[in-house]
Amino acid sequence: MGTKTGGHIVWDWNGTLFHDIDAIIGATNAAFAELGLEPLTLEKYRELYCVPVPKFYERLMGRLPTEAEWLVMDDIFHRYYAEHRVACGLTVGAAELLAGWRSAGRSQSLLSMYVHEELVPLVRGFGIETHFIRVDGRTGPSGGSKAEHMVRHLRSLGGVDPERTVVIGDAADDAVAALHVGARAVLYTGGSHSRASLESVGVPVVDSLEEAVAEAERLAA
Repeated sequence: MGTKTGGHIVWDWNGTLFHDIDAIIGATNAAFAELGLEPLTLEKYRELYCVPVPKFYERLMGRLPTEAEWLVMDDIFHRYYAEHRVACGLTVGAAELLAGWRSAGRSQSLLSMYVHEELVPLVRGFGIETHFIRVDGRTGPSGGSKAEHMVRHLRSLGGVDPERTVVIGDAADDAVAALHVGARAVLYTGGSHSRASLESVGVPVVDSLEEAVAEAERLAA
C-alpha cells in the first residue's frame, strides 16, 4: 500500500464537481414555459433526463422539437442558467478530494460539455484549476454526445493510459464516453439522473464524491 499509482480521473463538471442542479432545473423549466409546457420537479427531471438533449425534450413533448423551437429553448436555457449559476458552488468535499488526489501523485483532468470559454474562468474562480492537467469545455454546437470529445481529450493528455482512467460524472453519457475510449466510469447521483437510470448502465453508482474517488482508486489500481 501507500505507493503512488498511475490512476487518472477525468471529472465531469455540471452536476458532478459543480453543484448546479437547481439552476439547471430552473433553466429547463424556463425553456419549457416558452413552449407552454408544464414545469418539472427534480424527481421527474432526473427520471426523464437523457442526452442528446433534443431526445429529452421529445420524451416530454411527445415529439422532437423543431429546429426553430430547439434554438429558442437552447437560448433561453443558457440565458437563465448564466444568471442563476452564480449562486451555485462546488459539490461538498470536491476541493479537498481534488487536492488529495493530486497530492497522492495522481493525475486528473476536467472534460465538460459546458462552453469552453465560460468553463475556464469558472473553474479558475473556484481556485481549483491547478489540480487539473487539462481543462476542456465544449467547442462547437450543443446537444451532442460526450464520446467524441472524450477521444480528443484523452489524446491531448498524452501518456495517460485509458485502462487506468476513470471517468466520474452524473450522467449515463459519461459512462458511454468512458467505454468508448476503453476507460472505466463511476456515476454520481447528485446531478441530472435518478439512481435507477444510472444503475441501468452497469457501472458503479455512488451517492457522494468521496465514494466516487474511493471507487476510482479501486478501479484504476
